[in-house]
Amino acid sequence: MNFASQDKNLARAQPLRDAGASGGPPRDEDPAGQDPGSDPGAAQARQDAEMHQGAEAHHARHRRRYAWLGTLASVVLFLISLGVLGKLVSTVTWAELRTAFLAATPNQIGLAIALVVVSYLFLTCYDALALRQLKLKVPYRTTALASFTSYAVSFNLGFPLLTAGTVRYWIYSGQGLSPGRIAALTIVAGFTFWLGMGAVLGISLIREAEPLSHLTYTSTLFNQGLGAAVLAAVLAYLVWVSLKRRSVKVRGWRLELPGLKLSLSQMLVGAGDVCAAAGVLYVLLPAGHGLSFETFVAIYVLAAMLGIASHAPGGLGVFEATVLLALSGLPRESVLGALLLFRVCYYLIPFVVALAALGAYEIAKRARLTPREAPDDDAAESDPTP
Repeated sequence: MNFASQDKNLARAQPLRDAGASGGPPRDEDPAGQDPGSDPGAAQARQDAEMHQGAEAHHARHRRRYAWLGTLASVVLFLISLGVLGKLVSTVTWAELRTAFLAATPNQIGLAIALVVVSYLFLTCYDALALRQLKLKVPYRTTALASFTSYAVSFNLGFPLLTAGTVRYWIYSGQGLSPGRIAALTIVAGFTFWLGMGAVLGISLIREAEPLSHLTYTSTLFNQGLGAAVLAAVLAYLVWVSLKRRSVKVRGWRLELPGLKLSLSQMLVGAGDVCAAAGVLYVLLPAGHGLSFETFVAIYVLAAMLGIASHAPGGLGVFEATVLLALSGLPRESVLGALLLFRVCYYLIPFVVALAALGAYEIAKRARLTPREAPDDDAAESDPTP
């Protein structure tokens, strides 16, 4: 993936390999007018650059050599989750599942849809904050369309870097954004998600350590320790970016990270999105489940993280298996029915709406272009010159 260079004040991604590769001023700016090739310092700089490039190539081969381990782990996690899910639902009949699916009241469905809207509104802020970090001005209506459609499509089809990136490019390229800027936007938006996810998970694990220990078969002390570790990681990141401007290296390009103020905004937006998404499934659970929302949020976040690790579209299979295991004390068919409704409300309906929005956007774009082309056609027809 290539990333465009960003301005050096805030978020301009600068190529590492090209910086200082020549070691001295360019030939047309050399005050002595000498050939840099004859300068011993320039020769040494070129040699150092070649050694640096060789080291980078070695590290790249090393990463590729072990990349299959991550893929293998994802496949194993997905297959294990499918096996667990199959075993859990094997005792549920289609009649029971149909009854549970239709048991949701209109109030439950209405509240779930409202929370879906809230969650996707928070998602539009992911892109808005990323654009602010990159110092790019894009109308909010365009930002909302690009963000909503990209997430709705990638949640269902998987491969977010490809699917979400393609949708974002489709829309943002009309605003003059280069592919590199769009890729940088995607990375900054990812920080929003993980900051919010980490904050919610850490707080929930600490505050609801005892109830979670009965659901996840872990000790209270373990849950508190894990929650403290997650919160410590989030706080360490916030302190790290607050001390000075920080950047990360992404495939040979340096991307500057948001500072403390914008990172805090990212964390709040991400936390709001996670809580709203968890609320969708929470309100669809059968009545009388006895779970506090804060306890359920921790289960939801853990299930979502395992789903992300599996690389399955929307964590399909892995997410359901994790929730069913954690809520094993509830009627299995009722929880499974709630999970199916959650898929319809949070994934399927936004996906259909996103496809319709993209179609309407393309039609409107072509309609705007047609009048501009018409005068040229009319002028060509009226031109008497043979």
